[in-house]
Amino acid sequence: MKQKKKGWGAWILIMLVVSYMGLLIVAPIFALIKGALQNGIAAVWHSITSMALLNSLFLSLKIALLVVLVQAVLGSLTAWIIVRQEFPGKSLFNNLIDLPFALSPVVVGYMLLLLFGRNGLLFPLLESLNIKVAFAVPGMFLATLFVSLPFMIREMLPVIKNLDRQQEYAAATLGANRWTVFWRVIFPQMKSALIYGVSLTLARALGEFGAVLVIGGGVQGRTETATLFIFRSIEERQNIEAYTASILLGVFSVLIVSLADRFKNIHKKKQTIKSI
Repeated sequence: MKQKKKGWGAWILIMLVVSYMGLLIVAPIFALIKGALQNGIAAVWHSITSMALLNSLFLSLKIALLVVLVQAVLGSLTAWIIVRQEFPGKSLFNNLIDLPFALSPVVVGYMLLLLFGRNGLLFPLLESLNIKVAFAVPGMFLATLFVSLPFMIREMLPVIKNLDRQQEYAAATLGANRWTVFWRVIFPQMKSALIYGVSLTLARALGEFGAVLVIGGGVQGRTETATLFIFRSIEERQNIEAYTASILLGVFSVLIVSLADRFKNIHKKKQTIKSI
């Protein structure tokens, strides 16, 4: 069957979208690469191997992986409760999940300071327990946990809603307990959404800046993540370091999302083959 030729209107729309994406994504990436290489490959390599950058990347990865672990468990459980259970205030609870999309990360960091800072509501209790949250890694973890909250839940919700309940009933009828039903029937249907939610959460956690800056303070060697390293490098006119760290974070995020997309497509093909 011959494809219908595109008219001028279609080509104009295509060019408009390509130009839009190029302006927002391709042009900044090109500028970063050009800026990083302005003093040669040796300067880039020196930046990559610097302890300050490596320590900040390690802290970012540590916080991001902890956040992903919590969101994978509690985020999935939250989505399950929203779909499968009825309780008073469920609609409000569901709407509150999207609050991190609406709030500025800086506001999130400030709210945490009001709770855990020196004059915060919970500071006396934390001081008596010798626990430090503000201007420490635990506070940065809580901030990142808050801003990444919706990604896992919103990815899991439609999948849980569309689960084939007949398979669950059939397995239960055949004598399978709830744990067996979950691992053998439910989890395989949720696996692709879980991995995609994890990838989005990980990418978001790695790129968090405003909230962790306010609650963590960006103390070099202690509470400086990769994004805060970039911020400090720009302020100190260390442009090569800032460009290099930005490229590394961008590459990590693109690889994470690309791998998740690839896995999702492979999983869909397998599901299609099984259903034939």
